[in-house]
Amino acid sequence: MIRHPNRRDILRTAAKFAVTGSFGAGYAALAHAQQPNRPGAAPFAKINAVLRMATDAGELPGVVALAATGKGIVYEGVFGKRRFDARAAMTRDTVFRIASMVKPITTVAALQLVEQGKLSLDAPVPEIDPALAAPQVFDGFDAAGAPRLRPPKRPITLRHLLTHTSGFTYRLWDARAQQYLNSIGRIPAADRKKAPRSVLMFDPGEHWQYGPSIDWAGRIVASISGQPLDAYFREHILDPLGMKDTAFVISPEQRAREASSHRRKPDGSLVPQPPEPIPTGHSFAGGAGIYSSGPDYLTFIRMLMHGGSLGGARILRPETVALMGQNQIGAVDVHPLKTSGPAASNDVDFFPGIGLKWGFGHMINTQAGPDGRSAGSLTWGGLLNTYYWIDPVKRVAAVFMTQVLPFADVRALRVYRQYERGIYEAVNAG
Repeated sequence: MIRHPNRRDILRTAAKFAVTGSFGAGYAALAHAQQPNRPGAAPFAKINAVLRMATDAGELPGVVALAATGKGIVYEGVFGKRRFDARAAMTRDTVFRIASMVKPITTVAALQLVEQGKLSLDAPVPEIDPALAAPQVFDGFDAAGAPRLRPPKRPITLRHLLTHTSGFTYRLWDARAQQYLNSIGRIPAADRKKAPRSVLMFDPGEHWQYGPSIDWAGRIVASISGQPLDAYFREHILDPLGMKDTAFVISPEQRAREASSHRRKPDGSLVPQPPEPIPTGHSFAGGAGIYSSGPDYLTFIRMLMHGGSLGGARILRPETVALMGQNQIGAVDVHPLKTSGPAASNDVDFFPGIGLKWGFGHMINTQAGPDGRSAGSLTWGGLLNTYYWIDPVKRVAAVFMTQVLPFADVRALRVYRQYERGIYEAVNAG
């Protein structure tokens, strides 16, 4: 029989693990009446040492890292500061800007509507905007240097949007998209306003390129559901899962717990950045712009690891979650991203030499990774170097939160990989 702890037990254990720099897993063990490996003992001590060393050395300002298996939370580590030049320590409930890590949430929202028969994966998407109703494909330049546009060979579908095979791309990782935007300036002034800003860089379904497709999916969710995207998230995903620190607009109390962003200088040092402007609008994108915490996002990916439900809340059907983790792009491959804006992102190649595919909402590595995760694991990240992975074979889900630019920061990724390696060593030892 498991003895349920009293308040004194919880406070005593929390204080004990606070000394180690990683009290979360011990606290979770009590709060959930589970008995995971103690975070202060080997092999979790190795993870603590890696994260503490990275923050003490100034490689990262602060880190919140959490991991779970199918049995529950096994590790929570909290190290460093929310802001490099301030005294406020990082805490378990620190709020982060997670940027593109909203994309899987938007994907779940869209798939809920598919389950309800309100959307189809393979029918043409609802014509909520000319960019979707009558898209144009960029087809190079004419002799005068003006862009050539043509209709696509096939309509855009929700499947295309959810897998980044629609043809919409981010200029940050697509030089051709930037060339198109620059070329609009060469169009005669009378025609310039008629030139579409959102065009396809290729025909839907023929290539993969990371881009704003999930923003369009979010607009479709709002249109079909009749709810603003934030309200839809809150009612159908966030509140049922108890994700109270995940939102497009955060409260003053949450903002007081927010970690600052930092920029990596050429010499490797970090410079804290000014606070971002407080959002004032009521229109939110499905591909970026959301805040969350480590515990909140771990809850979300644990729900997916458990087949669409957690804590009694059913978010998606198991068969729908299974689709999210399967190759949805066929023979098309996911390729490394070549940056055109090094201040915002480095080149992105998370698995050199390993074939990659895309499911619904996640990148999939087709071979086992070098640091422990299985073939068929799911992952992505946010611009400020927040990351997650879900390993459906070994039943491991983990998040890693910091706030550093540029994306795919070499030092952040090195620590992230060491953290991953440590988690698998601990799980295997357990």
